[in-house]
Amino acid sequence: MTDREIYSGRILKLLVKYVVLADGKPHLREIVEHLPGAAMVAVDASGQVLLVRQPRPAVGAAVLELPAGLIDPGEEPIETARRELVEETGFRARVVEPLVAFYTSPGFTDELIHIFVGTDLEEACAAQDEEEEIEVVRMPVEVALQRVMQAEISDAKTVAGLLAYARLANPS
Repeated sequence: MTDREIYSGRILKLLVKYVVLADGKPHLREIVEHLPGAAMVAVDASGQVLLVRQPRPAVGAAVLELPAGLIDPGEEPIETARRELVEETGFRARVVEPLVAFYTSPGFTDELIHIFVGTDLEEACAAQDEEEEIEVVRMPVEVALQRVMQAEISDAKTVAGLLAYARLANPS
């Protein structure tokens, strides 16, 4: 029983691994090694958050989410979050602070997402990635939080980022 790579693509690898548990026996696990990502909760001076709606074939829907992307080799997560905000929304955050980082689903993947808060927004010139179809959506943070609680916003990084931001903004 040896570990083996089943698939290797641009952003992930699928592995079959055997792990020895407390019973001393090897148990099969399917593991997805996934590149890490970064996202930005970008909030303007009027309390509106910048979200993006883009088609997600895996779920068969256009999903409302935080601007985000994969961390390039040698790039720091904060740089990725800044870059993706500009590329996907056309805005730059003058102030960027770390908010939260989490594993998306550690039962089968090592995907780690870093989320930042961006404020003091200004327009920036940027061209969208040619593979992306993105619609920028602004809404009050309170409305976005209501949509999270009504499962209208269901992307994990967006749910985590908005809830963490709400906690930061209202710590009581």
